[in-house]
Amino acid sequence: MSVAIEPAITAAPPSGLWRRLASDALFARIAVIIFVLLLWEIAGHTVFDRDFISPPSAIIAALPRVLSDPNILWALSVTFYELVVAFFLALVGGLLIGIPVGLHGFTTRSALPLILLAYSIPQVTILPLFVLWFGVESASKIAFGVSHGIFPVILNVIAGAQTVEAAHLTAARSMGATRFQILRRVILPHMTPSLFAGLRLGMAATLLGVLLAELYVSTGGIGYYTKLYSESFDPPAMFALVTCLALMAVILNETVRRAEKRASFWRTQGDGPQSPR
Repeated sequence: MSVAIEPAITAAPPSGLWRRLASDALFARIAVIIFVLLLWEIAGHTVFDRDFISPPSAIIAALPRVLSDPNILWALSVTFYELVVAFFLALVGGLLIGIPVGLHGFTTRSALPLILLAYSIPQVTILPLFVLWFGVESASKIAFGVSHGIFPVILNVIAGAQTVEAAHLTAARSMGATRFQILRRVILPHMTPSLFAGLRLGMAATLLGVLLAELYVSTGGIGYYTKLYSESFDPPAMFALVTCLALMAVILNETVRRAEKRASFWRTQGDGPQSPR
């Protein structure tokens, strides 16, 4: 009795476009962005009310009008300056606080609950205190941005510092390493992933803090002009400013990504081709 053997069904190989999407991350990212913008454009003309949610074409058309205003250009430079300074101070403060708290069990048990308590306070409720302490100029926006961005950095630095094994610290001390050498060669390499995760979260939180301060206090920052365009019922101009803010965030995020790649070179040194066993 003969048994018929059915041929195995093999999946068709993916087409060139799908293969490119699966292998090229940059191409996939650009394709997703274009797809979302196309959906937004179609929905802006069919589903959404253009008086409330402007399509990308209207936003692009409003960009020259918005960016031709010298006050807007000055406000963009001021906001970017405040964001960079606040982000740098949040980074330095997060490292100075997070490393000592994370490396010692006593400081972790005693200081971490206080840090979490301060982090749980809605920052916008104490904005008047920042205005009272620092005035209505850039100092209050920078300080308010630091108050938002420093806590994600602190918590991630603490988590990263706790991953450092005590045996590594003991070995470094036994070899005569100074505290600075231990910090640079042992502690920081171990906490690199957590540190840069905290930087990404802290950057977004810092931008939020700066914009909130400008919305409620400033009379010339991007937050102020965003509120002004919103109240004057000009959604294309408002979204154009939001686009500029998004570009600021992309620039800082790309800077952090490149710094992470540079700081993590030691993690890929041993990832060469493996010999077959």
